[in-house]
Parts: sequence; C-alpha cells; structure tokens
Amino acid sequence: MAILKKGKVDMEIFFYIMIFIIGILFGSFYTLAIYRIPRKQDIIHTNSYCPNCHHKLGFLDLIPIFSYIFLIGKCRYCKEKIKPRYFFIELISGIIFVFMAYLTNLTIVNINILKILEFSFLVLYITFIFLMSGIDLENRKMEKSITIYGIVISIMYMIYLCIVEQNNIYRYIIYLILYIIILTFDTITLKRYAKSTYLNGILLSLITMIVFTNEYVVANSILITLIALSTYLLLNKIKNNFKKSKISDKKVAQTISIGFYLGTSNIIVLIMVLFYTKILI
Repeated sequence: MAILKKGKVDMEIFFYIMIFIIGILFGSFYTLAIYRIPRKQDIIHTNSYCPNCHHKLGFLDLIPIFSYIFLIGKCRYCKEKIKPRYFFIELISGIIFVFMAYLTNLTIVNINILKILEFSFLVLYITFIFLMSGIDLENRKMEKSITIYGIVISIMYMIYLCIVEQNNIYRYIIYLILYIIILTFDTITLKRYAKSTYLNGILLSLITMIVFTNEYVVANSILITLIALSTYLLLNKIKNNFKKSKISDKKVAQTISIGFYLGTSNIIVLIMVLFYTKILI
C-alpha cells in the first residue's frame, strides 16, 4: 500500500511539473505577443529575435526561464540587457497554471474530457488576462485585437456553459447585449475620432472577466484596483509635492494602466476564491 501511495504521489508531482512546463511555454508566448501585437508584427510565423540587435535567436536562447538565467539576463549576441519582465512573466505564468490546475482539482487520477475542456477555457482566459494586462502596462492601451479575442472566447464559454453545464441562458443574453451596446458605441467613436477609446476597452474586458470569473470576483477585483490606484495617486502626490513638481493629478491619472491593475487583481481574487472553496470542500 505504501508503495502504491508513493507511486501515486510521484505521478501527481510529475503531472504538476508538466503543467508548470506548459505554463512557462505559454509565458514565453505571452512575452512575444505583448511586444509584437502593439507593433502590428506577426506573432506566429516570424522567428524570435533580439529587440536590440535583431539577431535571430537560437534554441538555447529560447528555453523559458533557464535561458535568462544561463545568459545572465543578457543577449548572447549584442550583450544588451534583457528586460527582467521576460523572466518574470514566464515564471508567474507557470506558477498560475499550477495553481489553477490544483485549485480546480485537475489531477492525473480524475482527468477526463470535461476537465480538459474546463482547464482549456481557463488557459484561454489566462492568456487574455496576460496579454491585455501586459500590453496595457507597456503601452497604456487596450489593444482592440485582444479585446475581440476576449469577446470571442467568452461567447464560446457561454455556449459551453449553456449546453454542457445547463446554466441559465438569460444571464448570458444580458452580457451579449452589453457587448453589442459597447461595441456599437465604440464603432461610432472609431468613426468620429479614428480610434477606439480606452474606457470602451476597459468595459468590454470587464464583461469578459464577469463571464469567466462571475460578478463577485470582478466586484472584488474592481475594489482592489480602486484601493491600489488611490494608494498610487496619493503616494505620487506626496512625491510631487516634495519635489515641487507641477504635474497635475489629471495628467498622472491619464498615464495609469487601469487594465493592468484590473487583470492582476482579477487573477489574485480568483485564486483566493478557488483556494477558499477548495478548503471548504
């Protein structure tokens, strides 16, 4: 019995190691997409390259996490420093994948088609959060293609919930109507000002978050975001007063990446809720 139990534990450890590897591979893709999408560059067919010297990267340069460590955070070819965000996004992605698998009770023992589908939707959603948050942090922009991606996967998820899990369809009809209203308003804004508004992107992303993580999680995500932003603005005001800077609070507020704070808060609250639920079970 002891041998069987040890073998089961070893299999579980191996399973979560594989989930972690999948997570850091996705994280590597996130770093590429966050850099290229705002620049309208191809994210599938074009080989990875150094942003500084544009040298094509080899296999040993592209091993998630380990390449950064072995290269001591520098490009092999031009010796330019690699931004630490590449390392941290890959690492955090791997950790989140493991957390999500563990907290949703995905194990080597109970794995089945439904569990794989549920986890796949979760991966699609995590991808949305990483790309939306990362691009917003880097560029203070709600990228339209990522917003549309979020809408598409949320519609797919709503269909799955209604057909497979027999959820109430009327709740999701409301979300679809909200999508249509905001997208219509965004189209009008696009025609008038030749660009989508930041607020429209935030609102559309919030609906996607609600579909995947429910109203309770999103409400708490908004609350944490407001606390974080208020703290940031207060500290910035104190700093500007100390330096006697004339930068207005309005200008400072216009530089804050709200999508990044919302996305980060959403994942944190989701993990906390899943953890609490797992303890109760």
